[in-house]
Amino acid sequence: MSKKKIAAVIAATAVVSSMLTVGGICYALSLTGQKIGDVLRFAGVMRFIESRYVTEIDSTKLMDGAINGMVQSLEDPHSIYLPPKMYRQFMDQTEGSFGGIGIYMGFKTGKVSVISVMDDSPAAKAGLQANDEILAVDGTPVTEMQPEEVAIHIRGQVGTEVTLSVHREGEENRDFTITRDTIQVKTAAGKMLEDGMGYIRIASFSEKTASEFENVYKSLENEGMKGLIIDLRENPGGLVTSCVEIANLVVPEGPVVSVVNRSGDKEEYTSDLKEEKYPIVVLIDGNSASAAEILAGALQDTKAGTLVGTQSYGKGSVQVIMPMFHDDAVKITIAKYYTPSGRSIDGVGIEPDVKVELRPEAASDVQLQKAEEILREKIAEKAELPYSPSS
Repeated sequence: MSKKKIAAVIAATAVVSSMLTVGGICYALSLTGQKIGDVLRFAGVMRFIESRYVTEIDSTKLMDGAINGMVQSLEDPHSIYLPPKMYRQFMDQTEGSFGGIGIYMGFKTGKVSVISVMDDSPAAKAGLQANDEILAVDGTPVTEMQPEEVAIHIRGQVGTEVTLSVHREGEENRDFTITRDTIQVKTAAGKMLEDGMGYIRIASFSEKTASEFENVYKSLENEGMKGLIIDLRENPGGLVTSCVEIANLVVPEGPVVSVVNRSGDKEEYTSDLKEEKYPIVVLIDGNSASAAEILAGALQDTKAGTLVGTQSYGKGSVQVIMPMFHDDAVKITIAKYYTPSGRSIDGVGIEPDVKVELRPEAASDVQLQKAEEILREKIAEKAELPYSPSS
């Protein structure tokens, strides 16, 4: 038999073998129509590579690449394949403290930007600033990584170094070499301003944020608070449950946010607050995202708060982790958020009621000043309302 015929027989055998195997899989999974064709194409190529590629193939590595390709084809910056090492790192980083540099990042239009820098963190000490664009991590361009990978590569063992190549508006690109440290995240803090105005900044929404917010809130009440400014600027979001707990202190009774999946199934989170205690002004900017937008949107839709600043980020989607059989996992987007009035946040963001730009060269925080001005008016209006006894 000629070499060509032998090659043809081998190839045909590989294809038939693949078809029989895939046929059984399709039957078991009740696949029909075009999906069967797609699975046959996939299995045929995989089998052909395994049997004919010039060197020995690691089938697990081949499958990892196929899964990664599927997730990347979604073109969703928040969906990612997590191979074993990356999955372990990801899970380690959800325990409340981790080795990192103390920044929050945003992923938009193909860019990785610093949303905010934690006070007294390694990043703050090194000189990183909000709105810095990260170009590379340890020499690897961020364009060669999926967005979520960037965060995982920046984090690492305490005491080790990471080098970020950064672009800052109006300056030449430069490298920052930063030593990782244990990052303990305090997410809510506040103080009393003049004229009975309370101020609480929420840096992100973690497991402890609601309790931290409530402690500050009650402390301000004890000091005689008459109105409240909630600062959500440079807040990348976080846990929806934490956001809803805070909403129960400031958003009137009713829906706070709805989570809707592809089938239209809706899960609604609500507030049980019977009475609004204080007039509220909320500060937002282009780096206010996800749970920050949920809280801001709920306060805006219910007329319980006036939003001041600039249009928010527009991250209104829900992700879940699906662990798999080789200590790996996929993280994918499964639903979108909607405000009480039915607005979708995703890709749109929230427009403030009063737009105020904060320019880098500004000598003072003009957004906060505007918030204070509006809150003073609200406090004065509330004080002038006629007394109406309950019946």
